[in-house]
Amino acid sequence: MAAAAQRPTQDRHTPVMLDRCVELLAPALQRPGSVYVDGTLGMGGHTEAVLRACPDASAVGIDRDPQALALATERLAPFGERFRPVHAVSDDLPQVLAELDLVGADAVLFDLGVSSLQLDELDRGFAYRADSPLDMRMDQSTGRTAADVLNDTEVRELERILRDYGEERFARPIARAIVRRRESEPFTTSAPLVELLHDVVPAASQRSGGHPAKRTFQALRIEVNAELSTWRDGLAAALRALRVGGRITVLSYHSLEDRITKRGLADGASSSAPPELPVELPEHRPWLRLLTRGAEQAGPAERETNPRSASVRLRAAERTRTTPDQPHLPTREEHR
Repeated sequence: MAAAAQRPTQDRHTPVMLDRCVELLAPALQRPGSVYVDGTLGMGGHTEAVLRACPDASAVGIDRDPQALALATERLAPFGERFRPVHAVSDDLPQVLAELDLVGADAVLFDLGVSSLQLDELDRGFAYRADSPLDMRMDQSTGRTAADVLNDTEVRELERILRDYGEERFARPIARAIVRRRESEPFTTSAPLVELLHDVVPAASQRSGGHPAKRTFQALRIEVNAELSTWRDGLAAALRALRVGGRITVLSYHSLEDRITKRGLADGASSSAPPELPVELPEHRPWLRLLTRGAEQAGPAERETNPRSASVRLRAAERTRTTPDQPHLPTREEHR
């Protein structure tokens, strides 16, 4: 782990669908003073590429993980005042912009899920390949750990977490086994949990469905970090902050977060006119234009060289008009 920690930041993480993200966002970042927001900064790979491709733009990088924020800030230091890091959660985006005296954003990117940094640092507890403390907090300064969830949650709620957030078919027997195990010894590290999952998940499912801990660890991580509610609120906040002509790109890695993305963008790209209205009124017109046909996936070459890209789903949209729930934002022409 010490050797990994000494590696340059750019060598520790390969940004997913990097060229496609820049291609989608760059048209909104060509005017002087345009603002790009990376709502999940991570180690800064996407932001670095955007700043290089769009010399007239500045960037705000938001991340709840102080360690990732520090590494990205060091990486992006050559851009000087064009980059501003902020320790916050993605759904704090409007407050972040207000505190920086920025009126709206021209482009926003979200790269959801767990980062390479969090998976690589075994003491964070995100990975099940080695025994480590069951933490899983993206911001280790606050909130419950995964061990707290395992040790304090009643069995029906634990079953719901595993079923809804991990899409785990064996949520009920796993939840019951966890409760039995913690009665004799509380969970503190990952190895006893992984051992329990090997015992409870049927062998046939393990052969066909991958590692038996995969879905349970996903569910715990989502619960600990309130990922789905945070993303639902974060997407809505980002769309409100997006200036007309601005663009948003989202990278999702499992069906739950992609479902939220798909629904949020589709709602904005659809007419809200009641079926009985003979004429569509201006306020019912779509206010987003989808930039992708469904969800795009990484190509075969990228999937081969970057395993994290195997499950990615990319969606993007452009704001075409203002909406009543949006604070007044100057148009791109007014903002010149």
